[in-house]
Amino acid sequence: MIHNILTIAGSDPSGGAGIQADLKTFGALGTYGCAVLTALTAQNTRQVTGVHPVPPEFVALQIDTLFVDVRIDAVKVGMVATAEIAGAVAACLRNHQARRVVLDPVMVAKSGDRLLAEAAVAAVRQELAPLADLLMPNLPEAADLTGRPEPTDLAGMRALLPDLLALGPKAVVLKGGHLGTDDAPDLFADGQRVVELPGRRIATKNTHGTGCSYSSAIAALLPRHDDPLEAVRAAKAWLSGAIARADQLEVGHGHGPIHHYHALWSE
Repeated sequence: MIHNILTIAGSDPSGGAGIQADLKTFGALGTYGCAVLTALTAQNTRQVTGVHPVPPEFVALQIDTLFVDVRIDAVKVGMVATAEIAGAVAACLRNHQARRVVLDPVMVAKSGDRLLAEAAVAAVRQELAPLADLLMPNLPEAADLTGRPEPTDLAGMRALLPDLLALGPKAVVLKGGHLGTDDAPDLFADGQRVVELPGRRIATKNTHGTGCSYSSAIAALLPRHDDPLEAVRAAKAWLSGAIARADQLEVGHGHGPIHHYHALWSE
C-alpha cells in the first residue's frame, strides 16, 4: 500500500520549509502527499517578511473536503499561525478521528522570525497537543509550551519530559539541536520509556526546514511501523543524510534547505 499523508501547515516560497518541504519529504519516502494550507508567508533563506493567515473557516473547509474523499493514513500539523486556526484544525481532526497525528509546534523560523502569534501558544497547548500521537518540539518550543526554562543540557531535557507528556500527547520527541554541543541528541518518551536518540552535529549552515522535514518524515513512516520509536529512528537517519548532503544544493544566501532527495538523486 502507498500511504496517503497529510500536511497541515504554512507555505514557504523558498521551498525549504513548510508544506513544500513536507511534500518533498513525503515523496522522497515513497508516500503520497496531501496538503492543507494554513498561511502564506513571504520568506527566503534569510528572513520572513510577511505572514498572511488563511481564514480559519477555509482551513476547516479544506480539511473537511479532503477527509470525505481521501483515506488519510497519517497527519503532520505544522505552522497554524493563530489561535483561531489552531482551534479549527483541532475540531476537524477530532471530527474525522484522524490517525497518527504528528504535531510540530512551529513557533519561530530558522531566521528568528516568529511564525506563531503569542496568543496561539495556549491554543496549541490546550487544543492540539492532546490530539497528538507524537508531539515534537525543539527546546525553545518546549519551554514555551510548558512555561519552564529552556533546557541547556541532556539532564534538563529529561526533566522536561513529564511536563510535555502532561499536555496529553501519546508520545514526545524532544529535539536537542539547540543545545549547541557537538552532539544533537533527541529524547523519545511515551510514559513507559525514555530513549535517547544520539546524533552528530553536521557542519553546515544549510538546515532550513529541518524541523518540518523531521516531523514529516515521521508521519510518512508511522504507518509502516507498529512501534512509533522505530519510525522516529528511521526518520532521524533519513534526516541526517539530508543534512549531510545539503551543501550540494545552491539555494539562497542564508540558511539553505536540506537535500530532501539525497537518497534518490545521483551525485
